[in-house]
Amino acid sequence: MSRPGKVLSEALRIVLQEPVTENYPFEPANIPDKFRGKLAFSPDKCVGCKLCMKDCPSNAIFINKTPENVWEAIVQLDRCLYCGQCAESCVKKALEMTKVFELAAIDKKTLRVNISVQPAEVK
Repeated sequence: MSRPGKVLSEALRIVLQEPVTENYPFEPANIPDKFRGKLAFSPDKCVGCKLCMKDCPSNAIFINKTPENVWEAIVQLDRCLYCGQCAESCVKKALEMTKVFELAAIDKKTLRVNISVQPAEVK
């Protein structure tokens, strides 16, 4: 060490500055505006076009038509990459990315969302 004073001044600067970490579990997390979290689905807007299902790179969305002209949507959050392609491709804006990020679960079945939808009228 040719300059021990340089190391000491740097150590004092680091000790005296404010911490950059967040106290997350005890304080609310600071989430950015364009954060892509859990997928929110508005069944009243869905027309059953299946564009979201076709655009999903991880095949996390399945849409089936039942005989009673009801759409059944299945979203598997454990497969979702949270890329937002499904929300961008939805013509009627029935899908939206939320800021919910606490999705840890012991059982995978809790990460599967089944939704039955009466299709909206195309205007």
